[in-house]
Amino acid sequence: MPADYRKIAEPFGISGMIEMECSPWVEDNYWVLEVAAKDTIVVGTVGSLHPGKPDFQEHLSRLHKNPLFRGIRFDNQYRLDLTEEIPKAEFISNMKALAEAGLVLDGAGQASLLTDFVRITDKVPELRVVIDHLPNTQTPEEPAARAAYEGARQELGKRPQVYVKVSEIFQRVDENGRRARSGGRIPRDLSFYRPTLDKLYEVFGPDRLLFGSDWTNSEPMGTFAETFNLVREYFTSRGQDVVEKFFWKNSVAAYRWVRRQSNQPQPSAA
Repeated sequence: MPADYRKIAEPFGISGMIEMECSPWVEDNYWVLEVAAKDTIVVGTVGSLHPGKPDFQEHLSRLHKNPLFRGIRFDNQYRLDLTEEIPKAEFISNMKALAEAGLVLDGAGQASLLTDFVRITDKVPELRVVIDHLPNTQTPEEPAARAAYEGARQELGKRPQVYVKVSEIFQRVDENGRRARSGGRIPRDLSFYRPTLDKLYEVFGPDRLLFGSDWTNSEPMGTFAETFNLVREYFTSRGQDVVEKFFWKNSVAAYRWVRRQSNQPQPSAA
């Protein structure tokens, strides 16, 4: 709940949050907005709507009337085959409705989803996109799939309306330093993750990377403090201007969130 987030985040100077909805139940979008209205640390929510359903635009219109509703999340919770969905006129119409409302499309950074985001933004170039958890995306081993993933990442890096949430950084590795599903260890030092962060900075630059704690989902891999301190160390080394962009200014450009309390920065300053 927002009050729980306050307890762990405010000691680090954090004064606002955007909630990411992971429930596939459309009713939960409305419930989250009711909860958010009661706590001003919430500056926005990203809902969860099925983009292949005929009632998509009806719910989008209703939810968008609330200024805290900032967009929708799209990943594998709906089990949609985007290879089949993207060519459909209804799907693209729904993406255009999202863009016309000034809302954002969020999605977890699975390798295949990057290619889908290229295809979606080819058809709806005005749509703002935020790629979640890209630091934790596994590069495919098969050569053709690897080339497709790396090519899509580079292409998205050229598109100014595409942002990357630097979240899910910590990884579990075996004794040889390779990704492991269980056991092994979770490195805590920045040196282990620096090559990944350097690559993201190289591709997307200082204006399109933004902080995401992934709390509470992040807890099994690391504490909030460990996540925050790792990225603060990395981005501080690139200068105060980059720090401000990463921790709040880029999130304004991506989400156009609503300022609700006096210690939150002015969005117009971004």
